[in-house]
Formats: sequence, structure tokens, C-alpha cells
Amino acid sequence: MAASRPIQAATEGHLQGLAPVVAEAARLADVGKSEPGSEFVDFFREEYQGLVRSLYLLTADLGEAEELAQEAMARAFERWVRVRFMESPGGYVYRTAVNLNRKRLRHLAVRARRLVALVPRREDAQPAETRAELAAALASLPVGHREAFMLVEWLGLPAEEAGRLLGIKASSVRSRLHRARAALRERLGEDVERHG
Repeated sequence: MAASRPIQAATEGHLQGLAPVVAEAARLADVGKSEPGSEFVDFFREEYQGLVRSLYLLTADLGEAEELAQEAMARAFERWVRVRFMESPGGYVYRTAVNLNRKRLRHLAVRARRLVALVPRREDAQPAETRAELAAALASLPVGHREAFMLVEWLGLPAEEAGRLLGIKASSVRSRLHRARAALRERLGEDVERHG
């Protein structure tokens, strides 16, 4: 029970900080109804603290637990017209949060595999001057081109996912990637593929 006190204090602080935002969002969403958003606000107050506690047990990280709980609540709010009539709106929020955590873990696993694949083996290691030349060439790219290049070429993300991460269209990612490759080819010569 003593371990839940820091969680309770932290979640109560977030409840106080988030309640006005949730109330205002609910009010704006329910314009014209008799009690603007009070149903969701009550639901939020009842479920949020327990949701964070459960997710803390799942993630062992209070920050992650709060982030997952907030995202799950935001999704419930977006769909509140349907969710409020479910047999267990709280169950919906818990399931959403668990699914978000699974998605987070899958992304972490994929990134870990990609990072391990990037670590050069001794026989594959490039000479120090080649690495320095490549680093300088990458640093010379505009930030947007460098981000697109790193996400697609080095981390192996599809252009669509890279676009979501960068907040741009997939076609813009491909365009930036094309320009980055051209700039690197010009700077490093035709052996860009050997470096990347």
C-alpha cells in the first residue's frame, strides 16, 4: 500500500492539472447539450488514477504509465459517443491502454533489432577516415533531408511511417530522400551505397 502513495500523489496532481483541459474539451464537444461533458469528466475522475496504477504495474515506469493512460483517455474521449454506451467503458480504456503498450513494445523491439543490425562487426568495420567522411557528409545535409535519410535508409522505416514521425507526407519523405542521396553521391562519389 505504501508503494501506491507516490503513484496516487502523482496521479492526483495530473488529475488536477488535466481536469480543466478535459472539462473544456468536453464542453466544446458537447455544445448544445444540457450538461456539457460532465459524464466524461466524471468517468475520467473515476478511472484515471486506477488506470495509471495498473499501467505502472505493467510498465514499471510512472512516466510511461501516465503517457499511456492519457492517450487511452484521449481516444476514449474522441469516441465517447460510442464508448459511453458500452457495457464497460472502463474496460475499453484499459484494453486501449494495454494495446498501446503492446504497440510501444513492438516498436521498441523493432528499433532494438535495427540498432543491433547497425553495429558494425569487426570484419565490416570501416576505416576511421571513411566514418569521419560519412559523418561530415551527413552533417552537411539540410536537417529535413538528413532526418528522412536516417529514418528510411539507416533505420529501415517505410516512407509512410517516416512521414508520420516527421509530420509530412510520404511523398515528401521520398523527395527528401532522393535529394539527400543525390547530395551524398555528389559529395562522396558514386560509392554512397558502400557507405550506407
